[in-house]
Amino acid sequence: MESLDLRVLGDVLAWRQAGHRVTLVTVVETWGSAPRPPGALLAVRDDGVVSGSVSGGCVEDDLIARIKAGEYDSLSHPSMVAYGVSKEEAARFGLPCGGTLRLVQEPITEVQWIQDVLARTAAHQLVARTVTLATGHVTLRDAARTDTLQFDGSSLTTLFGPRWRLLLIGAGQLSQAVAQMASLLDFEVLVCDPREEYAATLGLEGVTRVLGMPDDVVQQLVPDAHTAIVALTHDPKLDDMALMEALNSNAFYIGALGSRRNQEARKKRLAEHFDLSPEALARLHGPVGLRIGAQTPAEIAVSIVAEIVQVKNAAHAAASAAAPTETVCSL
Repeated sequence: MESLDLRVLGDVLAWRQAGHRVTLVTVVETWGSAPRPPGALLAVRDDGVVSGSVSGGCVEDDLIARIKAGEYDSLSHPSMVAYGVSKEEAARFGLPCGGTLRLVQEPITEVQWIQDVLARTAAHQLVARTVTLATGHVTLRDAARTDTLQFDGSSLTTLFGPRWRLLLIGAGQLSQAVAQMASLLDFEVLVCDPREEYAATLGLEGVTRVLGMPDDVVQQLVPDAHTAIVALTHDPKLDDMALMEALNSNAFYIGALGSRRNQEARKKRLAEHFDLSPEALARLHGPVGLRIGAQTPAEIAVSIVAEIVQVKNAAHAAASAAAPTETVCSL
């Protein structure tokens, strides 16, 4: 699932604890050019306040109107609803021509499962949640990266993964630009820079400075398949320390600032002094970023973040393609 959807669960938890009735809506199946993928979440509070989305807005407006009118007050267990079955209805709800959404709408009464999901994803675990529509009973289990959403008409299994995480080595101007852009994409951004003269200027909201030397920080982080690491100090003594640990980790993206000439020299150092294999060195993105002719720190940051997103989405697509065919939702 998208890490942004974890915010939806956080809002649901807060609203329920404040005494509100909440309906959680999940996209379970789409046809045509649907605006949101299966697994996308929308939460609607009893007063019409929303978190998340399932369409471009018109479906949300209809759900809000129904909830505010009290149509869902008697809803005691999850049920399914479809939008855009006909061409006329698709146009009415702002769906592309032929687009159809099937949703499961679920009254939230118990919140323990939400607390468990948020705690487990915060610890960078993948979680599968299954809800039985006839009863509303919820179970949680550990999930694999090849798992997919499943819906058979009687039960719904959705996946909750940790936020994407970005560790930046260096706290200079370029790192700060990358941090800002990654934060807008809902990455959890961590910055390591033992040089106090640089780290002292790091004051971005939502960006966490991690103390220690780069190699120790990477080890302690235990990078997983939701982690990207980018070395941006342009100081081999610091960048190489991080890379020697990162390139043998499970991080989905590893990059380093520097020209092609510098990258070749870097790979030679890493191979000679840290005994990194050719396979590990081949994982290094360098020069870091997409080739867009970037010149300024902001433009270079765009190229770096764009490449991280490109690799992230390609990895997600590959994992989905590797999933067993029977896990695709069906009715």
